[in-house]
Parts: sequence; structure tokens; C-alpha cells
Amino acid sequence: MVISHTMFAIIKTGGKQYKVREGEELSIELLELGKSKVLKLDQVLLVSNDSKVDVGRPFLKGAYCEAELIKEFRGPKSISFKYIRREKSATKRGHRQNYLKVKIKSIHA
Repeated sequence: MVISHTMFAIIKTGGKQYKVREGEELSIELLELGKSKVLKLDQVLLVSNDSKVDVGRPFLKGAYCEAELIKEFRGPKSISFKYIRREKSATKRGHRQNYLKVKIKSIHA
């Protein structure tokens, strides 16, 4: 039985790590882009080809992923509610995180 592996990378952005493949779409935390529609994600932790695996310490030098911006959107609302009994004290705060939906165009190692 032959298992064919495809190339993938593990990248770090927004304080989180993502396993990405070419052509895949993913949601990442909002980055400052300006007018650009193409991102260069250069914090690559690991790249795996069919036969070999390259691991960075902590990042691989010269490796990056190219991604294309699809859209900006906001995540679901999360509510923080703090209540102190018998004190007539209640605090309610809501938050919505801003995200980018991107499509991975290529992985360069």
C-alpha cells in the first residue's frame, strides 16, 4: 500500500500555529496589509515534502508561504460577564475579533 503525502507547512501568525497546504483556505487574525492583496507569511516552523521534513529552530530561514486575501470578516461575539453577589455589581462586555480569510497560493522552502 502506497500512501502519497503532499507538501505542507506549519506556520505561526497571530500567536497561533496553523498546518497549511497549497490551495487551502484558512482564517487568521487581522494583520495590517494596506492596499496589498497578497500576504507573505514568513514565520515557518516546519516544511514537509514527500520524503523529507525540515524543522526550524524556531523558524526556517528563507522559507515562506504566499497567501491571497479573500475577505475580512468579524468572528462571533463573545460575552464577558462579571457578577458579585449582594453587591449590586454586574459588568457585561462584548467582543468580536477581526479576521482575514486567506487562500494559500504557494509554499517556498
